Amino acid sequence: MAETPLTVYEQRLSDIQRSITDVCQRVNRDPDEVTLIVVSKFHPESVVRALASLGVRDFGENRHQEAKQKAEATGDLDLRWHFVGQLQSNKARQAARYASAIHSLDREAIVDALARYEGNIDGFLQINLTDDPGRGGVHPTALEHLAERVLETPNITLRGVMAVAPLDEEPALAFARLREYSERVKKLAPGATDISAGMTHDFETALEFGATHLRIGSAITGNRPE
Repeated sequence: MAETPLTVYEQRLSDIQRSITDVCQRVNRDPDEVTLIVVSKFHPESVVRALASLGVRDFGENRHQEAKQKAEATGDLDLRWHFVGQLQSNKARQAARYASAIHSLDREAIVDALARYEGNIDGFLQINLTDDPGRGGVHPTALEHLAERVLETPNITLRGVMAVAPLDEEPALAFARLREYSERVKKLAPGATDISAGMTHDFETALEFGATHLRIGSAITGNRPE
């Protein structure tokens, strides 16, 4: 498979950054408060290096083994890795060794595992915005309980909330609920102001509803390799 020219990544990145700026200006937000996380899953280390040469510092992965390998391979770069996928409790401490933040705190078992990690880690409460209990995320009725459990864990800094908008619902409706859940969490933890939401197809809507961390993949990296 032919390697994508650096100029193509540069153009894609510029297009996304311009869209972020345009939306922020429209809704009276500061673009500098938005963190763009490039999700590099399934793409090789060379793609991460190409984007890093263009100034990208935040990368996301959703599979532990791939994340671990990629983080180790790019250890010479000044990158921040975000784990954005479902995490098994027995892998949580390992993930904390390479990730600066885990965006998928959705049950006490994960929190308890991270409590045994010897360092500090940022965490986002992942909330299930669907009626399917099999989807990742804590049920909204258990949100405060999980938030309190994280706040009792000294080495986890609660940054805010995270969610994936359901495909069968208007993103605006989903992100409006997520903003309400964010307000609930802030009543317990005033510093937990961040909202991790928005991907390639819905990040502009997420920004309109307060997203601070965007998780964008294919719009920048291109389609996954065969």
